[in-house]
Amino acid sequence: MIKRREFISLLSGAATWPLAARAQQSAMPVVGFLNVASPNGFEPMVAAFRQRLKEAGYVEGHNVAIEYRWASGYVDALAAMAADLVQRQVAVIAATGTPSSLAAKAATTSIPIVFELSTDPVQLGLVASLSRPGGNITGVTQLNTELAPKELELLHEVLPAVTVLALLVNRADPVLLETNLRVMTSAAHTLGLELHVIDADSEREFDAAFNNVVQLRAGGFVIAPDFLFSGHTQQLAALAARHRVPAIYKGREFAAAGGLISYGSDIKESYRLAGIYTGRILKGEKPADLPVQQSSCSST
Repeated sequence: MIKRREFISLLSGAATWPLAARAQQSAMPVVGFLNVASPNGFEPMVAAFRQRLKEAGYVEGHNVAIEYRWASGYVDALAAMAADLVQRQVAVIAATGTPSSLAAKAATTSIPIVFELSTDPVQLGLVASLSRPGGNITGVTQLNTELAPKELELLHEVLPAVTVLALLVNRADPVLLETNLRVMTSAAHTLGLELHVIDADSEREFDAAFNNVVQLRAGGFVIAPDFLFSGHTQQLAALAARHRVPAIYKGREFAAAGGLISYGSDIKESYRLAGIYTGRILKGEKPADLPVQQSSCSST
């Protein structure tokens, strides 16, 4: 559970803005940006979101304000953060990541929500269907959890003699964890592979995770889709190269930084699409009329 002092610090930024700044922002629409991770590592994604918002005619600080809420990995803080954005009557909530999307959905049935996540929003109960989301919510899915077994298959094709692999997960996100474990253990069983599950709840535990892979004599490492890992792609790739562990993860940045293979959707593209939808909703379109988009998948 999140400590009280840490929780208060997460919200303190919003409470200490000068009154003049708040008065200025009241004259323009406000987008609430809710993310379970921390800003570090997500700068390119946020820039992609703002760029598409700009192309829709909304420039931050000029004719739209963005109130950022970063939970810094504290999933328990998201409910209060989402409730705070609702209380501030933002025009749209851009909820990035599965925990953020679920928190926003639980907080309001009236304020439009644009989600960006890596799993199936229908299975999560966020929307009625991809083509007809219904209600006040729509967004973008990478469907990376559904693609995760393909990562295992690709690594097995590259390393056919390897029968023992490791899977990196983050137990701080129980919803995504359950999905990742279910699909990956099933895929490993089908391929006749032994799969060891290794946990890392923060970037401080990454090095120990790779040391565990070496100690287990695992011949390869699959990194499950997760908000924590998405914000530290280059660090994970560098560790894979240093420990000489063949590893696979989504995003071209992973392979470019030293990982063996990347496979999955481009997370920056997902944020771009979320920015487009946010702009369209600010112009008056309804989430119920905007089908859920799926970002394209590639391998490197």
